Amino acid sequence: MSLFMNRDELSFAGYPATGRGRPRVLDGANDTAVYAAGAVAAVLLAAMIAVAGPLLTLLFMLMLTLLGTIMLRPAVAGYLLIGVTPLVVGIDRGTLLPAVRPNEALMVLAVVALWGRAILRLNVSSRPTFRFERLDVAILALAVTSSFVPLAWLGLRGEAFQSDDILYSLMIWKYYAVFLIFRSTIRSPAQARICLWLSMAAAAVVALIAVFQSIGVPGVTAFLTKYYTSYGVTSAVSNNRGGSTLSLPIAVADLMAFNLAIAVGLLKSTSRRWLLIAFICVFAIGTFASGEFSGVIGLVVAVCAIVVMTGRVRYLALLPASLAVAFVALKPVVDKRLQGFESPSGLPVSWQGRLDNLHNYFLPVLFNHWDWVLGVRPAARVATQTRAAGYIWIESGYIWLLWAGGIPLLLSFFYFLWAGGREAVAVFRARTDAPSAAALGVLVAFTVIGVLMCIDPHVTYRGSADLLFALLGIVAAAKAMPRDDSATR
Repeated sequence: MSLFMNRDELSFAGYPATGRGRPRVLDGANDTAVYAAGAVAAVLLAAMIAVAGPLLTLLFMLMLTLLGTIMLRPAVAGYLLIGVTPLVVGIDRGTLLPAVRPNEALMVLAVVALWGRAILRLNVSSRPTFRFERLDVAILALAVTSSFVPLAWLGLRGEAFQSDDILYSLMIWKYYAVFLIFRSTIRSPAQARICLWLSMAAAAVVALIAVFQSIGVPGVTAFLTKYYTSYGVTSAVSNNRGGSTLSLPIAVADLMAFNLAIAVGLLKSTSRRWLLIAFICVFAIGTFASGEFSGVIGLVVAVCAIVVMTGRVRYLALLPASLAVAFVALKPVVDKRLQGFESPSGLPVSWQGRLDNLHNYFLPVLFNHWDWVLGVRPAARVATQTRAAGYIWIESGYIWLLWAGGIPLLLSFFYFLWAGGREAVAVFRARTDAPSAAALGVLVAFTVIGVLMCIDPHVTYRGSADLLFALLGIVAAAKAMPRDDSATR
């Protein structure tokens, strides 16, 4: 008998499931491939124990276990990505794994497992199909105009590619992979609900760590300094800003706003309302712990968007109390941020610094020789010896769009907001279950991003962008999901 018992449980995006409830036996060649793969794995395991030692062998076994689990239960890929990513995305490349962040390695593992599962199911009567829809066009437009277009323009100008250009060119393609994973593996409202609860649980952990970091709890600071220091700048961990496990304070604020919207969206389909209200309070406090003015602006925008789209004001009534607690508990953070307004310009020092960087490093290059039409280059930073991190980043989202892809990328971004917003509105209006909460999360995220792109490139921030594209995947998958409007879990 085959290891795989039910064809429905193994259905992958585009593979028809037939014979509901009947035992599923792999066809001859594929069945043989499974057993051959098992034999090869056993030989490799024995060799690794003898040569590499127990630790590497354990990691290899864990990888095989994850591969097998995702092949048998594809939704596990979504559960792992949405629950683990916020907790590890701030670990820099090369700290634990060579060349990649842990969440990127997990994403690659999920892609390999899902493709392996699809290949094992190939036969003459079951051909793979790919759903190419409006959201695919929107995300691919972003990906192409932020990679191929500026790279081609670089080549036509006779300038050499840099490693940064290649890395930044892959960014949207990575998020498209996240979108595809969630669209193809989350098949029911119950699975969507699990994803949303995992997202909120992980965000709550991020918020608590951000609070402890911003007030300088020694153990938390030491832990973050060891594993979550970007570019070796340890001072960024102890500057009263809660970058938490994302190593990026403003991304923490975005993550809090998006999850707050998810919590409000789930209120109408669950009996655990007090737990969700507690999450809402934690997310509000976490936003202040990030120590970012733009994060507070994003929170206000998110609350306004939630009220407009849902009309649920009473569930947000505890926010003022949460903010009062945040002001008292995080007084050193608030005081330090308010001191920034004592500068001669009246602007926070960090905002004045970003304006100076734009005028000194980016705008002169951008508006030279019509480079704003097709972009300067994909890399959104310039190297410098004057900063500890070694780089100065573009701290304006819309300027970044022009820098990285010119007018085509700017138009692609607006089309992305329109296409994604249209899909989310349709799901939000048609359903009252977990996909509706995911749709509310998308709508609030788009509103926050659209406003705050004036300040920073929020659409690509690690952690929060991963969540946005995961929610988009769930929204896209909702078309094929049965309705579960009676759910109260």
